[in-house]
Amino acid sequence: MSKKGTILVVEDDADSRSAICTILEALGYSHVSFASGKEALANIKNHQIDLALLDIMMPEMDGYELLREMRKIPSFKELPVIMVTAKDQDSEILEGYQFGADYYIPKPFTSKQLEYGIKLFLPVK
Repeated sequence: MSKKGTILVVEDDADSRSAICTILEALGYSHVSFASGKEALANIKNHQIDLALLDIMMPEMDGYELLREMRKIPSFKELPVIMVTAKDQDSEILEGYQFGADYYIPKPFTSKQLEYGIKLFLPVK
């Protein structure tokens, strides 16, 4: 595990998921990534996760549903969650906060935007 922390990445688009993971590695974070909310839910209990980056628009289970289900797991109740999504309307952003998201990064984003969001919750030690 990285000294900086382990970040959960749930993104259905393989290119986006790969790009996010590459940025995380460059910043010195460990990551656990999944292509779907269902896959993530089935596997996250086995990991020590410090922060989650969730896409909203995914098939089968969207990021809001995933967040709602994650909050039912005791060790994930207080987990900081950043929604990373192409949805950028104010109403959609507010909806994310109502589901318990802690921060919002709209796509497309830069590595600096991602780094800033992460550092809000995982300050450099």
